[in-house]
Amino acid sequence: MRERVLLCGHSHVPRAVQMPGGTLVVNPGSVGVPAYADAFPEPHRIEAGSPHARYALLRVERAIEVELVSLEYDWNDAARTAEKNGRADWAHALRTGFAG
Repeated sequence: MRERVLLCGHSHVPRAVQMPGGTLVVNPGSVGVPAYADAFPEPHRIEAGSPHARYALLRVERAIEVELVSLEYDWNDAARTAEKNGRADWAHALRTGFAG
């Protein structure tokens, strides 16, 4: 890879990793789904470990600076909405950052 930065998602777990060869891989995390369990394509579980909303700020100049940001929001309100929609599993994930 020749790119200096590769932005990705899907794991919902924030991190920045410098690859051999120099490419920086950045996953900002998830703004509203800190955890889930799924059976497809293979059974797996993703957990951020806290209910905080997460995003990343990048400054790209000569050097690349990454700031992984975690902030509070009304996750209990979001969890109540999930419960009203029959998603107790999502309500648990929204309140705790762990898959039920």
